[in-house]
Amino acid sequence: SAALHLAEKGYKVAVVEGARVGWGASGRNGGQIVNGLNAGLDSIGRRYGAETEAFVGGLLQAGARIIYRLVEQYGIGCDLKPGNIYAAYTARHMRELEAKQVLWRRHGMDDHEMLDRDAMRRHIGSDVYFGGMMDASGAHMHPLNLALGEARALESLGGRIFELSPVTGVEKRGGDVVVRTAAGTVTAKTVLVCGNAYLGKVVPALAARVMPVSTQMIATEPLDADHAAALLPTDKCVEDNRYVLDYYRLSADKRMIFGGGVVYGGTDPADIVAKIRPNMNKVFPSLRDVKIDYAWSGNFALSFTRVPQLGRLDEGIYFAHGYSGHGVTGSHLFGSILAEAVDGDLARFDTFAKLPWVPFPGGQMLRAPYSTVGSWWYALRDKVGI
Repeated sequence: SAALHLAEKGYKVAVVEGARVGWGASGRNGGQIVNGLNAGLDSIGRRYGAETEAFVGGLLQAGARIIYRLVEQYGIGCDLKPGNIYAAYTARHMRELEAKQVLWRRHGMDDHEMLDRDAMRRHIGSDVYFGGMMDASGAHMHPLNLALGEARALESLGGRIFELSPVTGVEKRGGDVVVRTAAGTVTAKTVLVCGNAYLGKVVPALAARVMPVSTQMIATEPLDADHAAALLPTDKCVEDNRYVLDYYRLSADKRMIFGGGVVYGGTDPADIVAKIRPNMNKVFPSLRDVKIDYAWSGNFALSFTRVPQLGRLDEGIYFAHGYSGHGVTGSHLFGSILAEAVDGDLARFDTFAKLPWVPFPGGQMLRAPYSTVGSWWYALRDKVGI
Protein backbone atom coordinates (compact mmCIF):
# COMPACT_ATOMS: atom_id res chain seq x y z
CA SER A 1 0.00 0.00 0.00
CA ALA A 2 2.74 2.47 0.93
CA ALA A 3 4.75 1.68 -2.19
CA LEU A 4 1.73 1.98 -4.47
CA HIS A 5 0.62 5.27 -2.96
CA LEU A 6 4.15 6.66 -3.31
CA ALA A 7 4.42 5.49 -6.92
CA GLU A 8 1.12 7.21 -7.66
CA LYS A 9 2.70 10.41 -6.34
CA GLY A 10 5.64 9.99 -8.75
CA TYR A 11 8.27 8.58 -6.40
CA LYS A 12 10.83 5.98 -7.44
CA VAL A 13 9.99 3.00 -5.25
CA ALA A 14 11.49 -0.43 -4.55
CA VAL A 15 9.95 -3.16 -2.38
CA VAL A 16 12.37 -5.60 -0.75
CA GLU A 17 10.43 -8.79 0.01
CA GLY A 18 11.81 -11.67 2.08
CA ALA A 19 9.68 -14.32 0.35
CA ARG A 20 7.15 -13.93 -2.47
CA VAL A 21 4.52 -11.18 -2.72
CA GLY A 22 1.62 -12.22 -0.52
CA TRP A 23 3.51 -15.06 1.22
CA GLY A 24 2.75 -13.69 4.69
CA ALA A 25 -0.44 -12.23 6.12
CA SER A 26 -1.23 -10.37 2.89
CA GLY A 27 -1.97 -13.66 1.13
CA ARG A 28 -2.97 -15.97 3.98
CA ASN A 29 -5.57 -13.86 5.80
CA GLY A 30 -9.28 -14.61 6.00
CA GLY A 31 -10.13 -12.24 3.14
CA GLN A 32 -12.52 -10.11 5.19
CA ILE A 33 -12.70 -6.34 4.78
CA VAL A 34 -13.76 -5.32 8.28
CA ASN A 35 -13.98 -1.62 9.07
CA GLY A 36 -12.29 0.02 12.04
CA LEU A 37 -9.35 -0.98 14.21
CA ASN A 38 -9.20 -3.90 16.63
CA ALA A 39 -9.37 -1.49 19.55
CA GLY A 40 -12.87 -0.05 19.94
CA LEU A 41 -13.44 3.68 19.61
CA ASP A 42 -14.64 3.79 23.21
CA SER A 43 -11.37 2.19 24.36
CA ILE A 44 -9.36 4.64 22.25
CA GLY A 45 -11.31 7.54 23.77
CA ARG A 46 -10.68 6.36 27.33
CA ARG A 47 -6.98 5.79 26.71
CA TYR A 48 -6.09 8.75 24.49
CA GLY A 49 -8.92 11.29 24.83
CA ALA A 50 -11.92 12.54 22.89
CA GLU A 51 -9.85 14.31 20.22
CA THR A 52 -8.03 11.11 19.26
CA GLU A 53 -11.31 9.17 19.31
CA ALA A 54 -12.84 11.68 16.90
CA PHE A 55 -9.78 11.47 14.62
CA VAL A 56 -9.84 7.68 14.48
CA GLY A 57 -13.64 7.76 14.12
CA GLY A 58 -13.20 9.73 10.92
CA LEU A 59 -11.04 6.90 9.52
CA LEU A 60 -13.36 3.96 10.22
CA GLN A 61 -13.97 3.18 6.55
CA ALA A 62 -10.81 4.69 5.06
CA GLY A 63 -8.91 1.41 4.63
CA ALA A 64 -11.83 -0.28 2.90
CA ARG A 65 -12.30 2.67 0.56
CA ILE A 66 -8.66 2.44 -0.47
CA ILE A 67 -9.12 -1.24 -1.35
CA TYR A 68 -12.27 -0.55 -3.37
CA ARG A 69 -10.52 2.27 -5.23
CA LEU A 70 -7.46 0.16 -6.07
CA VAL A 71 -9.54 -2.81 -7.24
CA GLU A 72 -11.56 -0.61 -9.59
CA GLN A 73 -8.74 1.62 -10.81
CA TYR A 74 -6.28 -1.17 -11.59
CA GLY A 75 -8.78 -3.86 -12.61
CA ILE A 76 -7.74 -6.28 -9.87
CA GLY A 77 -9.62 -9.58 -10.08
CA CYS A 78 -10.03 -10.72 -6.48
CA ASP A 79 -13.67 -11.89 -6.24
CA LEU A 80 -14.70 -8.78 -4.29
CA LYS A 81 -18.18 -9.19 -2.76
CA PRO A 82 -20.03 -6.73 -0.49
CA GLY A 83 -21.18 -7.14 3.09
CA ASN A 84 -19.86 -8.57 6.34
CA ILE A 85 -21.79 -9.78 9.36
CA TYR A 86 -20.88 -9.67 13.05
CA ALA A 87 -22.53 -12.68 14.72
CA ALA A 88 -23.69 -12.65 18.35
CA TYR A 89 -23.97 -15.81 20.44
CA THR A 90 -25.54 -14.15 23.49
CA ALA A 91 -27.67 -11.22 24.58
CA ARG A 92 -24.51 -9.60 25.94
CA HIS A 93 -22.90 -9.84 22.50
CA MET A 94 -25.97 -8.15 21.02
CA ARG A 95 -25.74 -5.31 23.51
CA GLU A 96 -22.10 -4.85 22.50
CA LEU A 97 -23.08 -4.67 18.82
CA GLU A 98 -25.87 -2.21 19.54
CA ALA A 99 -23.41 -0.02 21.43
CA LYS A 100 -20.99 -0.24 18.48
CA GLN A 101 -23.74 0.88 16.10
CA VAL A 102 -24.56 3.90 18.29
CA LEU A 103 -20.89 4.82 18.71
CA TRP A 104 -20.04 4.52 15.01
CA ARG A 105 -23.13 6.54 14.05
CA ARG A 106 -21.84 9.29 16.30
CA HIS A 107 -18.72 9.38 14.12
CA GLY A 108 -20.60 9.52 10.83
CA MET A 109 -20.84 5.84 9.88
CA ASP A 110 -24.39 4.58 9.37
CA ASP A 111 -24.06 1.38 7.35
CA HIS A 112 -25.08 -1.09 10.06
CA GLU A 113 -28.28 -3.12 10.20
CA MET A 114 -29.20 -4.96 13.39
CA LEU A 115 -30.32 -8.56 12.80
CA ASP A 116 -32.50 -10.61 15.14
CA ARG A 117 -32.38 -14.41 15.20
CA ASP A 118 -34.79 -14.77 12.25
CA ALA A 119 -32.93 -12.16 10.19
CA MET A 120 -29.64 -13.96 10.84
CA ARG A 121 -31.14 -17.17 9.46
CA ARG A 122 -31.77 -15.35 6.17
CA HIS A 123 -28.02 -14.78 5.90
CA ILE A 124 -26.54 -17.79 7.73
CA GLY A 125 -27.90 -21.32 7.62
CA SER A 126 -27.26 -22.01 11.28
CA ASP A 127 -29.23 -21.92 14.52
CA VAL A 128 -26.32 -21.11 16.85
CA TYR A 129 -26.61 -17.32 16.85
CA PHE A 130 -28.71 -15.04 19.06
CA GLY A 131 -28.54 -12.25 16.48
CA GLY A 132 -26.02 -10.02 14.77
CA MET A 133 -25.25 -6.90 12.81
CA MET A 134 -24.50 -6.44 9.11
CA ASP A 135 -22.07 -3.83 7.82
CA ALA A 136 -23.07 -3.09 4.23
CA SER A 137 -19.80 -1.21 3.63
CA GLY A 138 -17.64 -4.22 4.54
CA ALA A 139 -16.79 -6.97 2.06
CA HIS A 140 -14.73 -10.07 1.37
CA MET A 141 -12.31 -11.06 -1.36
CA HIS A 142 -9.44 -13.37 -2.40
CA PRO A 143 -6.57 -11.85 -0.40
CA LEU A 144 -3.63 -13.28 -2.34
CA ASN A 145 -5.10 -12.12 -5.64
CA LEU A 146 -5.57 -8.65 -4.13
CA ALA A 147 -1.90 -8.55 -3.08
CA LEU A 148 -0.71 -9.79 -6.48
CA GLY A 149 -2.94 -7.28 -8.25
CA GLU A 150 -1.51 -4.44 -6.21
CA ALA A 151 2.01 -5.67 -6.98
CA ARG A 152 1.23 -5.56 -10.71
CA ALA A 153 -0.22 -2.07 -10.26
CA LEU A 154 2.99 -0.93 -8.56
CA GLU A 155 5.12 -2.33 -11.38
CA SER A 156 2.88 -0.66 -13.97
CA LEU A 157 3.84 2.65 -12.35
CA GLY A 158 7.57 1.90 -12.50
CA GLY A 159 7.97 0.40 -9.03
CA ARG A 160 10.38 -2.51 -8.58
CA ILE A 161 9.90 -5.58 -6.39
CA PHE A 162 12.82 -7.71 -5.21
CA GLU A 163 11.47 -11.07 -4.02
CA LEU A 164 13.34 -13.78 -2.09
CA SER A 165 15.50 -11.02 -0.58
CA PRO A 166 15.33 -11.25 3.23
CA VAL A 167 16.54 -8.03 4.83
CA THR A 168 19.38 -8.49 7.30
CA GLY A 169 19.66 -4.90 8.49
CA VAL A 170 18.68 -1.25 8.05
CA GLU A 171 21.19 1.49 8.83
CA LYS A 172 21.84 5.16 8.30
CA ARG A 173 24.79 6.06 6.07
CA GLY A 174 25.30 9.79 5.78
CA GLY A 175 22.07 11.29 4.46
CA ASP A 176 20.87 7.99 3.04
CA VAL A 177 19.46 4.77 4.44
CA VAL A 178 20.91 1.40 3.44
CA VAL A 179 18.84 -1.77 3.41
CA ARG A 180 21.08 -4.85 3.54
CA THR A 181 20.26 -8.29 2.17
CA ALA A 182 22.41 -11.38 1.75
CA ALA A 183 22.81 -10.69 -1.97
CA GLY A 184 23.09 -6.91 -2.09
CA THR A 185 21.93 -3.56 -0.79
CA VAL A 186 19.41 -0.87 -1.62
CA THR A 187 20.33 2.74 -0.88
CA ALA A 188 17.42 5.14 -0.48
CA LYS A 189 16.53 8.54 0.85
CA THR A 190 13.65 7.02 2.82
CA VAL A 191 12.91 3.51 4.08
CA LEU A 192 9.54 2.27 5.31
CA VAL A 193 9.74 -0.76 7.61
CA CYS A 194 6.52 -2.74 7.14
CA GLY A 195 7.46 -6.29 8.16
CA ASN A 196 4.72 -6.55 10.80
CA ALA A 197 4.55 -10.11 12.27
CA TYR A 198 7.33 -11.35 9.98
CA LEU A 199 9.93 -8.67 10.71
CA GLY A 200 11.66 -10.76 13.37
CA LYS A 201 14.72 -9.05 14.86
CA VAL A 202 15.86 -7.32 11.68
CA VAL A 203 15.17 -3.95 13.32
CA PRO A 204 15.92 -4.53 17.02
CA ALA A 205 14.16 -1.36 18.16
CA LEU A 206 10.85 -2.78 16.92
CA ALA A 207 11.17 -6.40 18.10
CA ALA A 208 9.48 -5.91 21.47
CA ARG A 209 6.69 -3.63 20.30
CA VAL A 210 4.43 -6.34 18.85
CA MET A 211 3.94 -10.07 19.29
CA PRO A 212 3.33 -12.53 16.45
CA VAL A 213 0.10 -14.46 16.92
CA SER A 214 -0.92 -17.30 14.63
CA THR A 215 -4.45 -17.95 13.46
CA GLN A 216 -5.61 -20.99 11.52
CA MET A 217 -7.86 -21.65 8.52
CA ILE A 218 -9.30 -24.62 6.70
CA ALA A 219 -10.91 -24.84 3.26
CA THR A 220 -13.39 -27.53 2.33
CA GLU A 221 -13.71 -29.19 -1.02
CA PRO A 222 -15.94 -27.23 -3.44
CA LEU A 223 -19.57 -27.54 -2.35
CA ASP A 224 -22.44 -28.00 -4.73
CA ALA A 225 -24.39 -24.81 -5.41
CA ASP A 226 -27.43 -25.76 -3.31
CA HIS A 227 -25.34 -26.72 -0.28
CA ALA A 228 -23.30 -23.51 -0.45
CA ALA A 229 -26.46 -21.40 -0.81
CA ALA A 230 -28.01 -23.10 2.20
CA LEU A 231 -24.98 -22.21 4.36
CA LEU A 232 -24.56 -18.56 3.32
CA PRO A 233 -27.62 -17.60 1.23
CA THR A 234 -26.55 -13.97 0.71
CA ASP A 235 -22.82 -14.76 0.32
CA LYS A 236 -21.68 -12.42 3.08
CA CYS A 237 -18.59 -13.03 5.20
CA VAL A 238 -19.05 -13.59 8.92
CA GLU A 239 -17.09 -13.14 12.11
CA ASP A 240 -18.52 -13.74 15.56
CA ASN A 241 -18.31 -11.41 18.52
CA ARG A 242 -16.25 -13.53 20.91
CA TYR A 243 -12.76 -12.71 22.17
CA VAL A 244 -11.30 -15.77 20.39
CA LEU A 245 -13.54 -15.65 17.37
CA ASP A 246 -14.48 -17.72 14.34
CA TYR A 247 -14.59 -16.15 10.88
CA TYR A 248 -15.69 -17.62 7.58
CA ARG A 249 -16.83 -17.02 4.02
CA LEU A 250 -17.43 -18.82 0.74
CA SER A 251 -14.73 -18.71 -1.92
CA ALA A 252 -15.55 -18.10 -5.57
CA ASP A 253 -15.50 -21.86 -6.21
CA LYS A 254 -17.88 -22.46 -3.27
CA ARG A 255 -15.45 -23.77 -0.68
CA MET A 256 -16.21 -22.91 2.92
CA ILE A 257 -13.13 -21.11 4.26
CA PHE A 258 -13.34 -21.25 8.04
CA GLY A 259 -10.81 -19.69 10.41
CA GLY A 260 -10.22 -19.09 14.08
CA GLY A 261 -8.05 -19.94 17.04
CA VAL A 262 -4.93 -18.18 18.22
CA VAL A 263 -1.47 -19.28 19.32
CA TYR A 264 0.41 -16.47 21.05
CA GLY A 265 4.03 -16.30 19.97
CA GLY A 266 3.25 -17.28 16.39
CA THR A 267 3.80 -21.06 16.43
CA ASP A 268 1.63 -23.44 14.42
CA PRO A 269 -0.58 -26.05 16.12
CA ALA A 270 0.29 -29.68 15.46
CA ASP A 271 -3.04 -30.41 13.75
CA ILE A 272 -4.85 -27.42 12.27
CA VAL A 273 -7.83 -29.43 11.04
CA ALA A 274 -8.35 -31.01 14.45
CA LYS A 275 -8.30 -27.57 16.05
CA ILE A 276 -10.61 -25.73 13.64
CA ARG A 277 -12.98 -28.36 12.25
CA PRO A 278 -15.01 -28.80 15.48
CA ASN A 279 -15.78 -25.07 15.44
CA MET A 280 -16.98 -25.28 11.84
CA ASN A 281 -19.07 -28.37 12.57
CA LYS A 282 -20.73 -26.59 15.48
CA VAL A 283 -21.88 -23.76 13.23
CA PHE A 284 -22.61 -25.93 10.18
CA PRO A 285 -23.34 -29.57 11.12
CA SER A 286 -23.96 -30.42 7.44
CA LEU A 287 -20.21 -29.97 6.81
CA ARG A 288 -19.29 -32.71 9.27
CA ASP A 289 -18.44 -35.25 6.57
CA VAL A 290 -17.18 -32.84 3.91
CA LYS A 291 -13.55 -33.26 2.87
CA ILE A 292 -11.02 -30.62 3.97
CA ASP A 293 -8.77 -29.85 1.00
CA TYR A 294 -6.48 -27.25 2.59
CA ALA A 295 -5.37 -26.15 6.05
CA TRP A 296 -2.93 -23.39 6.88
CA SER A 297 -1.73 -21.04 9.57
CA GLY A 298 -0.32 -17.54 9.51
CA ASN A 299 0.74 -14.75 11.83
CA PHE A 300 -0.65 -11.34 12.60
CA ALA A 301 1.13 -8.78 14.78
CA LEU A 302 -0.58 -7.98 18.07
CA SER A 303 0.06 -4.74 19.93
CA PHE A 304 -0.76 -4.66 23.63
CA THR A 305 -3.34 -1.88 23.22
CA ARG A 306 -4.70 -3.38 19.96
CA VAL A 307 -4.00 0.00 18.34
CA PRO A 308 -1.58 -0.05 15.35
CA GLN A 309 1.74 1.69 15.88
CA LEU A 310 3.29 4.14 13.47
CA GLY A 311 6.38 6.28 13.86
CA ARG A 312 9.89 7.33 12.86
CA LEU A 313 12.99 5.47 14.06
CA ASP A 314 15.49 7.94 12.60
CA GLU A 315 15.62 10.57 9.91
CA GLY A 316 14.35 8.83 6.80
CA ILE A 317 13.29 5.59 8.57
CA TYR A 318 9.56 5.13 9.20
CA PHE A 319 7.55 2.10 10.37
CA ALA A 320 4.00 0.86 10.77
CA HIS A 321 2.80 -2.39 12.33
CA GLY A 322 0.56 -3.98 14.97
CA TYR A 323 -2.82 -4.16 13.22
CA SER A 324 -3.87 -6.86 15.70
CA GLY A 325 -5.95 -8.92 13.30
CA HIS A 326 -7.37 -6.00 11.28
CA GLY A 327 -4.49 -5.80 8.84
CA VAL A 328 -6.47 -6.02 5.60
CA THR A 329 -7.91 -2.54 6.03
CA GLY A 330 -5.32 -1.31 8.56
CA SER A 331 -2.29 -1.90 6.35
CA HIS A 332 -3.93 -0.14 3.41
CA LEU A 333 -4.77 2.87 5.58
CA PHE A 334 -1.39 3.09 7.28
CA GLY A 335 0.41 2.59 3.98
CA SER A 336 -1.38 5.68 2.66
CA ILE A 337 -0.49 7.63 5.81
CA LEU A 338 3.19 6.67 5.46
CA ALA A 339 3.13 7.84 1.85
CA GLU A 340 1.63 11.16 2.91
CA ALA A 341 4.40 11.60 5.50
CA VAL A 342 7.17 10.91 2.96
CA ASP A 343 5.51 13.44 0.66
CA GLY A 344 5.55 16.10 3.38
CA ASP A 345 2.00 15.88 4.75
CA LEU A 346 2.49 14.86 8.38
CA ALA A 347 -0.97 15.64 9.77
CA ARG A 348 -2.31 12.10 10.07
CA PHE A 349 1.14 10.58 10.64
CA ASP A 350 1.90 12.83 13.61
CA THR A 351 -1.47 12.13 15.22
CA PHE A 352 -0.77 8.40 15.33
CA ALA A 353 2.97 8.72 15.94
CA LYS A 354 2.46 10.69 19.16
CA LEU A 355 0.35 7.91 20.74
CA PRO A 356 2.51 6.13 23.34
CA TRP A 357 3.06 2.43 22.85
CA VAL A 358 2.57 0.14 25.83
CA PRO A 359 4.92 -2.84 26.31
CA PHE A 360 3.58 -6.32 27.02
CA PRO A 361 3.72 -7.19 30.73
CA GLY A 362 6.71 -9.42 31.37
CA GLY A 363 8.54 -8.32 28.24
CA GLN A 364 9.31 -10.60 25.32
CA MET A 365 9.89 -13.65 27.51
CA LEU A 366 6.52 -13.60 29.30
CA ARG A 367 4.27 -11.83 26.79
CA ALA A 368 2.96 -15.06 25.21
CA PRO A 369 2.08 -16.81 28.54
CA TYR A 370 0.50 -13.58 29.81
CA SER A 371 -1.66 -13.23 26.69
CA THR A 372 -2.61 -16.92 26.77
CA VAL A 373 -3.90 -16.63 30.33
CA GLY A 374 -5.83 -13.51 29.35
CA SER A 375 -7.41 -15.26 26.39
CA TRP A 376 -8.48 -18.17 28.64
CA TRP A 377 -10.29 -15.70 30.90
CA TYR A 378 -12.11 -13.98 28.04
CA ALA A 379 -12.95 -17.33 26.43
CA LEU A 380 -14.45 -18.45 29.76
CA ARG A 381 -16.53 -15.26 29.88
CA ASP A 382 -17.80 -15.98 26.38
CA LYS A 383 -18.61 -19.58 27.29
CA VAL A 384 -20.62 -18.77 30.41
CA GLY A 385 -22.15 -15.61 28.94
CA ILE A 386 -20.89 -13.04 31.45
